[in-house]
Amino acid sequence: MKSKVYFSRTITPEKVLEMYKALGKELTGRVAVKVHSGEVGNQNFLRPDFWKPVIDYVGGTVVECNTAYEGERNTTKKHLKTLKVHGWSDYFKVDLLDAEGPDLELDIPNGKQIKKNYVGKNIKNYDSLLVLSHFKGHPMGGYGGALKQLSIGMASSFGKSYIHGAGVPDEIWSAEHDSFLRSMADAASSVVEYFKGNAVYVNVMKNMSVDCDCCAVAEDPCMKDIGILVSLDPVAIDQACLDLVYAATDDKGRDHLIERIESRNGVLTIEAASELGYGSREYELIS
Repeated sequence: MKSKVYFSRTITPEKVLEMYKALGKELTGRVAVKVHSGEVGNQNFLRPDFWKPVIDYVGGTVVECNTAYEGERNTTKKHLKTLKVHGWSDYFKVDLLDAEGPDLELDIPNGKQIKKNYVGKNIKNYDSLLVLSHFKGHPMGGYGGALKQLSIGMASSFGKSYIHGAGVPDEIWSAEHDSFLRSMADAASSVVEYFKGNAVYVNVMKNMSVDCDCCAVAEDPCMKDIGILVSLDPVAIDQACLDLVYAATDDKGRDHLIERIESRNGVLTIEAASELGYGSREYELIS
């Protein structure tokens, strides 16, 4: 069975909610809503008002974790201030999952690169997960989508160093690159397993820069907006986004984004995740 990925070229807050409903998957209990809060100075991240209809509908709490690099989100005090400055805490309940330790350690028995993942302990307060991803490029991962949100996004500050260092936190910026990509796939698998199918993924292909929302100084978008995708499969939704980028042959900025993705071997994260079996690269795109 191919995974279903729903797709619309209309990009509005209301369309996000409409497509979430089209999935027919009800997220029950206490819902964690993973967003990217946006580094201060970044111009491309998707603002809280864009996500408001779907977050309000599920009655979710916006969750984030502290970063592992210098900036305005690497300590709890600074990150809470950023959440306020960017409007998240004005619209929603917010929860920094790793605001204080100790981290929750998740086992990855089948991990190809790492056997442990470290996430904010507050994850234990939630029954289901809505992953809202801004699909774009990334300086290290090549691209950022659902798998990055599940891995780096849900990891604690220490957990981010652990993933980047492929199990050796001190090698956060010096680990062998493909080992880092496989570590992301491993880490994402542990979060998928933790929520045991109670998860929905939304990728929005808008403001597509080669840089991530974690960059305070980011390039402006290089491609035209493409659309919204929703799925129950994090591997399929990321694969579908990559395929839509490659298919946009009339977009003058396409090659610039593809160069970023290919130069970082971004597809390896999807390949490794598929091999772990928690998603499929084979999908049916339903417009």
